[in-house]
Amino acid sequence: MARLLYQGHGSIRLVSAKGLVIYIDPYAGTGYNLPADFVLITHEHPDHNAVSLVRQKSGCRVFHARNFLSGGKYGTVVLNGVRIQAVPAYNKNHKQTECVGFVITLENGIKIYCAGDTSYTTYMEANLSKMHIDYALLPCDGVYNMDAEEATRCADIIGARCSIPIHMKPGALFDSTVAERFTPSSRLILKPAQEILLER
Repeated sequence: MARLLYQGHGSIRLVSAKGLVIYIDPYAGTGYNLPADFVLITHEHPDHNAVSLVRQKSGCRVFHARNFLSGGKYGTVVLNGVRIQAVPAYNKNHKQTECVGFVITLENGIKIYCAGDTSYTTYMEANLSKMHIDYALLPCDGVYNMDAEEATRCADIIGARCSIPIHMKPGALFDSTVAERFTPSSRLILKPAQEILLER
């Protein structure tokens, strides 16, 4: 069964049902012991792109935001049955031309939205709300990204089955006060080093 490990801050590790290992925005916490098939970087801020932490399998693919952005269009790749679709991510601190989020569809159809660093985007309402997202991971720090209240509104718009607050406080793996201010009905709070099974 597929699994999601919240490493802390904005760092996530996915293991698909077939054992493919995907790291998103490596930087924080533990859980880098499994060698990677894919590494996904939403943007080049140093708290999102510590690729050196990840051991890579032979043939591992590392994808940066720039690999998905071309002429204002967002790319998609399908590798080993996993679909990785780049989507808009931006705010006053993050240029739309340099940042992406990802919708990752695993082999069993489970969809995970990793927002990256962003605030509300029109794409959330126009597109993500229609994608039947299973798990949405949304930043909540209120300094470099939207705060917990705006992230709550975004979670309600997207309508994922489970909405997970991440990236809660600069320099911290986790902040329980911020997590508690994130209040969609779909809320699922994960603490650093906590791993869950991904179910539909």
